[in-house]
Amino acid sequence: MSTPVNLNQFRKQKARAEKRARADENAVKFGRTKAEKSLEKARADKAARDLEGKKRE
Repeated sequence: MSTPVNLNQFRKQKARAEKRARADENAVKFGRTKAEKSLEKARADKAARDLEGKKRE
């Protein structure tokens, strides 16, 4: 005969594993490196400066 299993613990472990897997998928899908974030910010800043320089008063 096998050892008894606590079903509540099993259910919670399964839920944690699914949540962790979903988080890993989202990190790959939506995550960006620090370099990518800083490059995007620099480009946005440059675009704002260029637009501001071309405005008429």
